[in-house]
Amino acid sequence: MSIKKNASIFTASALALAVSGAAQAYTIEAGDTTANIYGYAKLDLIYDVDDKLGNAVSRPAISLSGEPSSTGHTTMHAYQSRLGFTTATPAGGSELKTMIEGDFYGGGGGTFRLRHAYGEWNGLLAGQTWTNFGGFLAMHPTIDFTPAPGIGNAARQAQLRYTVDGFSVALEDPDDLGGKVAGSFAGTTDPDTGITGNGAPAAASGAKTRLPDLTMRYQGAAGDFNYAASALLRQVRYDDVGVSSDSATGWGLALEASAKVTPDVTLRGGLTHGDGIGGYLEGNPSAPAYIDPTTGSLETIKATGGAVSVSVAAGPGNMTLGYGIATADLDDARDAEVPGAEGANETFEAVHLNYIWSPIRNVTYGVEVGYHTREVADGRDGDAVRLQGMVQYNF
Repeated sequence: MSIKKNASIFTASALALAVSGAAQAYTIEAGDTTANIYGYAKLDLIYDVDDKLGNAVSRPAISLSGEPSSTGHTTMHAYQSRLGFTTATPAGGSELKTMIEGDFYGGGGGTFRLRHAYGEWNGLLAGQTWTNFGGFLAMHPTIDFTPAPGIGNAARQAQLRYTVDGFSVALEDPDDLGGKVAGSFAGTTDPDTGITGNGAPAAASGAKTRLPDLTMRYQGAAGDFNYAASALLRQVRYDDVGVSSDSATGWGLALEASAKVTPDVTLRGGLTHGDGIGGYLEGNPSAPAYIDPTTGSLETIKATGGAVSVSVAAGPGNMTLGYGIATADLDDARDAEVPGAEGANETFEAVHLNYIWSPIRNVTYGVEVGYHTREVADGRDGDAVRLQGMVQYNF
């Protein structure tokens, strides 16, 4: 067995990490197997000019106009720090790959959690990794761990996936990313009462999953232009034993692309839409569906999003300006008088301006300003500004 320092590029996802620089890995060779150990330590320095938005931006925490709020909050943490391990072994004329990776964002920050754990052989992947629905082509770099809303969510899901050429199809865990049927919302119908809520959906009694989510994706390239299209088909359901039950079909579509228009300029963009799509839309402010309190029927919620950005090379790094929006159609929920629907989150928006650079290999710095807004179904809104810096050391 031999151990050596490998200088090859090794990143789980440069855009997801908000870092475009390469990371070194320690390589271990044991027989036919090559293993890599990699990771980084990252410090986030955060100043919330307005409301305290958490270790990573939580837009439901934005106070609405007229609500009491607190301004000026400093947070420093190292929860995004990461450790990973991969292997590659020749097997049956193909290569057997495995990956296990974790960070310290468990419980919102401070607890080690599993990010990736999967194996892949002959195009068949089994385990937990990026959902087959979302991608990174439309995702612009951010220092904050929460991406801009509006794109297909590139979260991690337990799944069974098969890939051939640029096409992939997967059965995914329906209980996590997609979200649960809402029975109410943590909003308020009367802003004069002084009762406030964050507008988030609350799972209905009996909300359940019965079938895995089906996702399909095709990704291709033409020179410096990269593109992808994803589709989702799922069932949303609730079964309140002895009371009522219902189910509905949810679906989603996502388009994304990136283009290097000059050696120094990269453009990105994406559109996502669905009915019952839930969290497969990054930053979806609402649930995939709700229960009509009068009829007991399950009604899906339409949601739409989009994002655009431009990155420009400047000195030792890149400057990025990006915008994203995700909105849900809650008109029917309001008409049905679902509890809290008047104050339910309906639209999230975000603008990021950042500069991320590497003075030397494996050292990355960054500064960012983020402007975030929240609007609820009755038209009230609020905004917040976050200033953030980072220092990251890769190995």
